[in-house]
Amino acid sequence: MGKQTRPARPTRRQKEEMRAWKLKPSTWLVVLDTDLEMVLISKSGIKKRIIRRGA
Repeated sequence: MGKQTRPARPTRRQKEEMRAWKLKPSTWLVVLDTDLEMVLISKSGIKKRIIRRGA
């Protein structure tokens, strides 16, 4: 994945996409957001989730 970035709070668009994937936006932080995928990490730092876009 290359350089690791600091996790950030999700934007409104990202929150809507998380809800579409049945995730609770208040418990996730965004690590990486590209056109192909969005990498999330839980606020506790235990779980990692990758949301793929456009198949």
